[in-house]
Amino acid sequence: MKKSTEENKMYGVLAEFRNPKELIDAAKKINQNGFRKYDTFSPFPIHGIDKAMNLPKSKLGWIVGIHGLIGLVGAFAMIYYMMVVDYPLNISGKPLMNIPAWIPVIFELTILLSAFGAVFGMFFLNGLPRFNHPLFNSENFKKATDDGFFVCIEAEDPQFDADKVQTLLKDAGGTNIEEIYDN
Repeated sequence: MKKSTEENKMYGVLAEFRNPKELIDAAKKINQNGFRKYDTFSPFPIHGIDKAMNLPKSKLGWIVGIHGLIGLVGAFAMIYYMMVVDYPLNISGKPLMNIPAWIPVIFELTILLSAFGAVFGMFFLNGLPRFNHPLFNSENFKKATDDGFFVCIEAEDPQFDADKVQTLLKDAGGTNIEEIYDN
């Protein structure tokens, strides 16, 4: 039994390109036409695609840096409280605040929280976990992991009109243009 068209909301329009150069040119053309909600897919990283898509710098560096700083300050505060305030212990006449002895713990906690920030920040920024993506419903899209270069303009873009998008992608050199629905 097939779902009604009301249940099948359009996700976007997908087009295939022959090579990385065509994909970069298509991304530039899409960007020049004012589209912002689109993405490119290829089996390997393509130098210059970020610039062609006019993508902003990633926020992941800031997330990792802030988590590292929290780890550094948190570790220092934790050790200070334990060794100086809560249970001061005079060991061989050394000062209570013996920072060189604390460095391994401070370093490890800084690295640990930085790693957590990187992993969970990447999940958050990429919208993960997402167990099924509408593009996986396209048989043609399976080539994206082998030898396919794709652009998908999402229906959420304010300028989106399926017919105009298909014409734009065809003019940009796209082949195998298809509408993708979110089941």
